[in-house]
Amino acid sequence: MDDAIQLADVIWQLRHELSRAMWAGENADLKFEADAVNLELTVAVERSADPGIKVKFWVLDANAGTKRATTVTQKIQLSLRPVRADAPGRPATISGEALPGEE
Repeated sequence: MDDAIQLADVIWQLRHELSRAMWAGENADLKFEADAVNLELTVAVERSADPGIKVKFWVLDANAGTKRATTVTQKIQLSLRPVRADAPGRPATISGEALPGEE
């Protein structure tokens, strides 16, 4: 699957981007509490006969579903609630510099 990404990699990248946003806005005046992160993804499921690997979920490019006549795709929705590793009871906050025109 040339244009697909493993689901675990998508979630890792999302975690990285949210962590980067939290770090970048650590001392900002404006903060956002991350309540839930909702994703809707088109995935293909690949079954493998390799030892130890049973199923892989591949996240497809928006156009890939129409190019793969033999691949069955599904849409899945994930709802993730960010939790701080250093303070599980404290809400995760995302903040950043105000853009021109924002107050």
